[in-house]
Parts: sequence; structure tokens; C-alpha cells
Amino acid sequence: MGPSSPPENPDSTPAPPDSTPAPADSSPVTGSDSPVAGSDLAGRVALVAGGTRGAGRGIAVQLGAAGATVYVTGRTSGSERSERSERSEMNRPETIEETAALVDAAGGRGIAVQVDHLIPDQVSALVARISSEQGALHILVNDIWGAEIEWNKPVWESSLDTGLHTLRLAVDTHAITSHFALPLLIETPGGLVVEMTDGTDEYNAANYRVSFFYDLAKASVNRMAFALAHELAPHDATAVALTPGWLRSEAMLQAHGVTEATWRDAIAHAPHFAISESPAYVGRAVAALARDPEVARWNGQSLSSGQLAQVYGFTDVDGSRPDAWRYLTEVQDRGLPADVTGYR
Repeated sequence: MGPSSPPENPDSTPAPPDSTPAPADSSPVTGSDSPVAGSDLAGRVALVAGGTRGAGRGIAVQLGAAGATVYVTGRTSGSERSERSERSEMNRPETIEETAALVDAAGGRGIAVQVDHLIPDQVSALVARISSEQGALHILVNDIWGAEIEWNKPVWESSLDTGLHTLRLAVDTHAITSHFALPLLIETPGGLVVEMTDGTDEYNAANYRVSFFYDLAKASVNRMAFALAHELAPHDATAVALTPGWLRSEAMLQAHGVTEATWRDAIAHAPHFAISESPAYVGRAVAALARDPEVARWNGQSLSSGQLAQVYGFTDVDGSRPDAWRYLTEVQDRGLPADVTGYR
């Protein structure tokens, strides 16, 4: 999370050891049960586009924990029947099949489908399959990213090929997926679209985000949610932009040399990591939105996991409620010592 973070969606820092609740004995994406207002999601169908790892995996699992059927898409497949490359350019080991299995284990139904969301024919075929198998789509989560980007370089020093590819992966994929998926989603009143991003609209508008291309990509995703909200409202559907805080994704944990069970050890060399959150936290935020019969009140808004935790009452896997973006603004960006008191 924030300009000092390694490449990932926003990722924060754990509180000093004595001020952070003991970790729950659970995985970073499944976690323990957390009360959220609203009805169960059994019978609801979700598409988590970009659900291989990180926030996408956390969201898929938490929707499954609420009983939903979740289609998990991405480029990295572990299936022997895969017709395409088994790993994306991220070259990480996590697979869509692993995420689908976690959805099953959480109590939902996970369906892994290998899709490159830059290829319209593949996305069109995916939506046709969902329509044929389920007859409806209630929740679309656009979490596609998978971009290797250059950090802290001005536009004239950045690789143009890399920068433009970043925009394609961050923006074109979301537009292509919405183009094909939304006609199915609006067939059923009450649909929800979640555009996953890094940073609230307010924060990103006031701060330079790491590089020209990254800044532009994240601002574009926030604006897509705003535009979709206007187009979906007449169809009784809602679109929001949602950002996690400093996310303890698989890549972030690896970068800090820790695991989900030992993440507090990273505070020694990254003190602000005390505000970090697991992927389950933003997953619970999406599940809370999906359960909310009055979710239209959020239409077009830019939201964060920490903000929604205060409204819906869910917690992270350790029982805390980290509010990373408020912390970033009020503590980290002001150069103050790391202290999460009052922020989780």
C-alpha cells in the first residue's frame, strides 16, 4: 500500500507485536467466521476474474464461505488438460485450481476456468459457459492485474512496451470482461460489480502513485466503477471500486521473507507493515456487499476494506479491523513513527 510498497495491490504493516491481536489459527484466505449483516449467498453465482492469488483468491474463498458458486479465472493453471501456458508472466506457483479447491473447502462451489481476459473470444466463451451452466450471474469481481511494472521511474525513463502492457492488463481486461459479462448480470435484479484497485479515489487523486503508468492504471479502474454505476443503475445493479489496504498477498509475504503465521516478524525491517491485512479481509468486504439488500447506497463509490469493516462489522482473521488508508494518510505519509493504535 502506498508509494513505498513493493509491486502489489495496497499492502500495509502489522502493528507492534504487543498491540496486535494474536493471529487466528487459520489460513490467510479462509480465516475464521466473522459476522456480517445480510442473508446467505447460497444460490448466488459469482465470477472472480483474476482469482489466482492475492485479493482475488481471498474474495473467491469468502464468497464461497457464504455459500456462493464461484467461477475463478486466471492464466495460471495446474490442470494437465490445460490447452494454454500453465503460468502467466507473473511466473508464480499459485493456480486457479488451488483457489477453486479453497472455495470448495470453505463451503461454496469453486469452478476454475483458464482465461486470458485480454482475449475477447475467451471471455465471451466463459460468459456463455456461465449462462449455460448456471443461467445467471449475480456478482462480477474485476480483479485482473498480473502486470510486471517499473517502479519510481518517470514516463520518459520507463519502457514504453512495459508501460502500455501494464495499461492493457489493468484496464483493457476489465473493459473486455464487463462488455461480455454485464448483459448476463443485468438479467437478474440486484447485481453487483466490484472493480478492484489500489487506493481510494480520494487518496489517488491527491497523491502520485509510484509511476506514470501505475498511477494512470489505478485511476482508470476507479473511474470505470463510476461509469459503470451510471450505466447499471437503471437495471437495478450496483458498481463500486474497492481497495484493500497493505495486502499480505503471497508475493508480499515472500518479498518480506515471512509467512502468514509469522508476518509480524517483518515489522522489524518495515515498521508500517503493522497495519497490513490478509486477503480474507477484503474478501469479507465483498461478501458483505453481496449480502447487503441495500447495497445500491454504495453505487459509484470508492470504498476500502477498512471502511466497510466499520460499517458491516466483519474482522480480519486475527479479530482486528485494520483501517490502512486512514493510517497511511494520518501516520505513514506524515513521516510519523509506526503506531497502529486506533487504526486496527
